Amino acid sequence: MLLLKEKAEILEHRPRAIRGVSRDYPSPHVIRLVYRVKVPRYEARRMSRRALFARDGYACQYCGSRAKLTVDHVVPRSRGGDSSWFNVVTSCATCNARKGDALCDEVHMYPRSKPRPPRPDVFIDVATPRRPEEWTPYLAAA
Repeated sequence: MLLLKEKAEILEHRPRAIRGVSRDYPSPHVIRLVYRVKVPRYEARRMSRRALFARDGYACQYCGSRAKLTVDHVVPRSRGGDSSWFNVVTSCATCNARKGDALCDEVHMYPRSKPRPPRPDVFIDVATPRRPEEWTPYLAAA
């Protein structure tokens, strides 16, 4: 619809066309909006395991391991912690069991990076883990 209404233009297209009743249309692979669309500066995104693991680089935030990843609450839920981006980190099963429902100070285990909401590009990575190569130059500029 964006192309038909001339609100977007094709930058890259696939070799195969989309066949219509009266004509063929190029099959868009990369499009660009003709004019800038205002995007909210911050939009709260729901917490998910996949996005959390992507935010933390698929590594335990306590030891760096990539094996048996789980979600750890920095301030345990049993101690009033919530399941927000500011209180959860990726943890391997071993570190999660070792920390249990203790606070970081009690067991001297601290996350390597402060929990925070992920950058918007993390959600692009989660939504399209196998991106076409043709997208790379355009997403790198975003």
